[in-house]
Amino acid sequence: MDYEVKVNGTGCYDNKLENCKKYGRLYNWKRAEEVCPIGWHLPSKEEWDILTAKVGGEEKAGKLLKSKSGWNNYKEQSGNGTDNYGFSALPSGYYHQDRGFKDVGNFGYLWSSTEGGAYSAYSILFAFLNEDIRIDTQDKSYNLFNVRCVKD
Repeated sequence: MDYEVKVNGTGCYDNKLENCKKYGRLYNWKRAEEVCPIGWHLPSKEEWDILTAKVGGEEKAGKLLKSKSGWNNYKEQSGNGTDNYGFSALPSGYYHQDRGFKDVGNFGYLWSSTEGGAYSAYSILFAFLNEDIRIDTQDKSYNLFNVRCVKD
């Protein structure tokens, strides 16, 4: 199996299989659109908005959906979440075509299926410093993020 980031638009953090096992595989947006098994799909921005609203809004969702361990600390404040809903968002970092692998332990990005324009799509950001989440657009081909599939 290919663990390195190549033309296929997918890879393991730092090209190490153990990081795929720990954090999941990273995908560019095109590949993210293809990886969910039959009967599942990549959630839309609207579906992320619904989930966020159900768990108390963007200001609280990060802490409530992040895993209870694995997140870095900042100034003696834990970056871990409470995982109230069993979502267990992980600090998987990301890959950027020009900057390489970045921020494992600090950030976790998840793709949505919603395009933000010809070159961008919406993603969800969990950060170790914040209790909130951010839903914003990112470059579809330069970035590799994690995927969460939703049952149809």
